[in-house]
Amino acid sequence: MRTVIACVLAVGATPAIAQGWQCRVPPQISVPPLPKPDAPPRVVPTTGYTLALSWSPEFCRTRKADPAHATQCSGSMGRFGFVLHGLWPEGKGGAYPQWCPVRRAPDAQTLRENMCATPSADLLVHEWAKHGSCMTRDPATYFDKGRALFQAMQFPDMARLSRQEGLDAGMVRQAMVTANPRLKRDMIRLLLGRDGWLREIHVCHGRTLKPARCPQGTGPADSVPVRIWRSF
Repeated sequence: MRTVIACVLAVGATPAIAQGWQCRVPPQISVPPLPKPDAPPRVVPTTGYTLALSWSPEFCRTRKADPAHATQCSGSMGRFGFVLHGLWPEGKGGAYPQWCPVRRAPDAQTLRENMCATPSADLLVHEWAKHGSCMTRDPATYFDKGRALFQAMQFPDMARLSRQEGLDAGMVRQAMVTANPRLKRDMIRLLLGRDGWLREIHVCHGRTLKPARCPQGTGPADSVPVRIWRSF
């Protein structure tokens, strides 16, 4: 763990691997069936990638008692800060590749290796079928790429950041840049939910999986107020 002094605000940075506090992978993991596509397949050239990071406290705020999200939200597997929603290939003009032909599902061992980054077997299989299938034929290779990018991230102290007076989108982006000096503000897209609650942070990457400017914009303007649910 290291501390970085920001020119706008000072927040401690923690590695992505520490975003799953006391993560305990269940001894038995059933491999869910491949999901049915929710849209037609789209096989187009990949122009870049999005590393989608979900703020788990916000996601779990209304799902703690939902059996469908028990591994992430019940506390039985540990507590989570940011989790890896997925690594998504992007296409020109926002027409991203999706649901490429796939017959192979991830095996139980591959799911186990990724549960502390993405604590949902259903989500892991969905991400492979919708996005990973357009990147590689091997599920393990797809998850290895996403997990490596996720574990290379550093994150601000979100509880401390949430208490910043007048918190806005620009301050959140600056906190991410301070924790990750290789990033620039135009490489970070925010997704806000109802009443400005932070849902996700997307880090844009180019074709070589290096951070790059987000071609579809960075979401809300810097002056938009942001709220962060910090209860774990």
